[in-house]
Amino acid sequence: MKIKLNIWLLLGVLLMAAAFSGCDDDDEELNNDPIVVNSVFLQDAESTVPDRPVDFIRLGQVLRLEGSGFTGIRRVFVNGYNTYFNPVYVTDNSMLLQVSRDTPTSEAEEDVRNTIRLVKTGTEKVIPLEIRAAAPSVSRISHTMPLPGESITIYGSGLVEIEKVVFPGDVEVTEGIESDEDGKFVTVTVPDGVSDEGGSLFVLGANGGAYSPAYFNFKGGVILDFDGRGQQGFWSWSETGTMINAEDLESEVIGTGNVSQGNYVAHRPARLESFNPAANRRSEVWTAGNDVDDWRGQLTPYIPATTPVNQVAFQFDVYVPEPWGGTGFLKILLMNNYNGGEWTGFVYNYLPWIVNKEVVPFETTGWTTVTVPFSQFYGFSSTETDFTFEDVLAAREAATYKNFGFFFENSDVTLSNVSGNAADSEVVIESAVFDKNVYTDNWRIVSLERPVYSDFPEEEAAAE
Repeated sequence: MKIKLNIWLLLGVLLMAAAFSGCDDDDEELNNDPIVVNSVFLQDAESTVPDRPVDFIRLGQVLRLEGSGFTGIRRVFVNGYNTYFNPVYVTDNSMLLQVSRDTPTSEAEEDVRNTIRLVKTGTEKVIPLEIRAAAPSVSRISHTMPLPGESITIYGSGLVEIEKVVFPGDVEVTEGIESDEDGKFVTVTVPDGVSDEGGSLFVLGANGGAYSPAYFNFKGGVILDFDGRGQQGFWSWSETGTMINAEDLESEVIGTGNVSQGNYVAHRPARLESFNPAANRRSEVWTAGNDVDDWRGQLTPYIPATTPVNQVAFQFDVYVPEPWGGTGFLKILLMNNYNGGEWTGFVYNYLPWIVNKEVVPFETTGWTTVTVPFSQFYGFSSTETDFTFEDVLAAREAATYKNFGFFFENSDVTLSNVSGNAADSEVVIESAVFDKNVYTDNWRIVSLERPVYSDFPEEEAAAE
C-alpha cells in the first residue's frame, strides 16, 4: 500500500514539474520575444484628437505604444528615469505609460536623453522620442495695467528661455526679455500700442507657449480710476471724518518702476495723522452707486453673467512704500450695506501681511496688481453652491445702496477668520496705532478665463 501511494505521489510531482516546466518555457519565450514599436500616440481625453500620433511627449502626459512583444516588460526608463507603469494596461500589442513629472529633461545624461527604454528579462528596446518638460503656465502678472515703457514680471512655471511675449493687440516683443533659470518668472518691458480692450498675454519659450488670464490692460472693466473712468461718490464729509472725497485724492508721482497714474486714493488721508487701534471703518472711499454704477451694462458684454465666480475677479493696483504689518487691513465691499468689522457677507478683507499664518510685513517698490476672485468674497465662497457672475450682479442690484468701495479697518484680527481653520480661533493679533500709507488705484472687474494653448496649432485655432 505504501509503495502504491509513493508511486502516485511521484507521478504527481513529475506532472507538476512538467507543468511548471511548460510555464517556464512559455515565460522564457515571452521574455525573449523582440519588442517592436510601430507608433507612439498621445492620449488626451480633452483634446479634439484624443489618440494622436506624436514624435514628442511632455512630462505628465500619457502615451500609448503600439506594436508587439510588450508582454513581459519588467521595467521602463524614460530619459534614464525608472518610470512606474501599470501592467493592467499592457497587452502584447499595446501599452499605456504616464511620463512622470520627476523625469529629468535637459539634466538627463546625454546618452539616455530623449529615449524610452523598455526592458524584459531576455531583451530590451530603446525608442528615440523627444521628451519635453511640462508645458509652461502663467499664474499672475505683477502689474496688469502698466504704462508703456514700464517693466512687468510674469510669474508661473516652466517659463524657460522665453523668446517672445505677445501683448493684446498682437503687439510682439522679442528683445529685452529676461527669463529666470528655474522658469518661475520672466520680465519684459511693456511696448507702445497695447490694446485698451485688453486680453491675455502670450509667452513662448523652450517649453512651449502659455496664456495669462484675459485681464491685461482691460480698460473696459474699470469701475473707478479717479481720473474720469467711473465716478467717485462721497457725502457727510468732515475734516476729521472717515469719508474720503475728491479733495483727499493725491496726484504726486510716486512709486519706483511702476509709477502712479494721475489721481489715486490714500486710505489714510493726509489730513489724518493716524488711526487708533481696536476700531473699524477708519476711512471709506466709494463709487457713486445708485443711478450711476451699471455693472450689468458695462461688464456683461465682455464677461457673460453665466461665468463662474472663480473666473471673475476684482482687481486693483496698490502701493505700500513702508513695511505694513501687524495692524490694519482693507475691507472690499460689494455694496454700501456694512458698518465695519464683518468677516461674512459680500465683502473680502485684504491682509497681505499675514502669510502662512505668520505676520510678514508687506511693502512694494512700485505699484502692483492685486487680484481677488469673487469666489473669495465670503458670501460667494461656499463650494456647495455654483455661484456665477449673475449672483454678483443680482446682489448689487438688490442692495439699497449700490456703492462699491473700501473701508480701512484697524481692529484686532482673529487668525481663524484669515486661515479658515477653527483651530486658530484662539490666536488674536492685537491692533495698534496705524500711521503708514496704503494707496490704491484703477479699480476694475476682470475675467480670469484664458485661451487654451496647444502644441498642435490646428487645435488652438479651433479653440479660438
